Amino acid sequence: MALLDGEGGILARERLPTPADDFAAFAQALDAFAQRHDPGGHLAFGLSLAGIFDPASGRATCANIPCLTGRPLATELAASLGRPVAIANDADCFAIAEATWGAGRGHRIVFGVILGSGVGGGLVVDQRLVVGEGGFGGEWGHAPVVPDLPDLPGRFPCFPCGCGQTGCIDTIGGARGLERLHVFLHGQPERSERIVIAWIAGDVQAGRTIALHVDLVSRYLALVANTVGAGIIPVGGGLGTVEPLIALLDQSVRTRILRRTDRPLVVPAQHHTDAALLGAALLMDQAA
Repeated sequence: MALLDGEGGILARERLPTPADDFAAFAQALDAFAQRHDPGGHLAFGLSLAGIFDPASGRATCANIPCLTGRPLATELAASLGRPVAIANDADCFAIAEATWGAGRGHRIVFGVILGSGVGGGLVVDQRLVVGEGGFGGEWGHAPVVPDLPDLPGRFPCFPCGCGQTGCIDTIGGARGLERLHVFLHGQPERSERIVIAWIAGDVQAGRTIALHVDLVSRYLALVANTVGAGIIPVGGGLGTVEPLIALLDQSVRTRILRRTDRPLVVPAQHHTDAALLGAALLMDQAA
């Protein structure tokens, strides 16, 4: 939890274990923070969630905080806290933070990409977060885009996804996906960090893994860039901090999009650890 000023500066910060199975304790933790830093009740809460918040029903589906799932969360928390509450997916919060205070500043259309353990994203147009039906928007990680063609010669890195489909970019684009590709090519399990280090050091096997990863991810990211007309694509998450990898991905994407540009398109995010936190603070502005 943090208290922010109007320019993205953090005035106060607290971190504590999340009461994941107790809604009353979860609300109390937020309220205690608010009372310490804004006892007059003037400020609103913005919440960044690893999950989906349906704008029609108001109900949340949260990946890692079971006590929030199924609730009309903003309404219940606002009643409990006596303050306005706005909620969005963490990748959406990342995207609006980068569009406002990060690498996307000054660009009309910003598509924020998360390459963490998996793949996420968010779309911002004219400083406004685009929220789709059901709360889904910018979710470029999920669709069966890698073909499952077992009857054709050659092998395809097509894996089952946690969303229930097979062949999603989420299965190959993040850190766990990089590890799957390494096993697929070489039959050896290895952590993503070691694959990256070995690649930078010139290891041939790691180089093949990275080349396949960049090839597959850039194909679909180029399609996304063409579809939304992004002027900049900031990348967050663990792999987003590997600048040589993002530079290679940028080069590959720019050879595959319709718009020809010498300027970098896919770039490292300027905010990593605090991006979702910063974006959550902007949510009330988005709701206005």
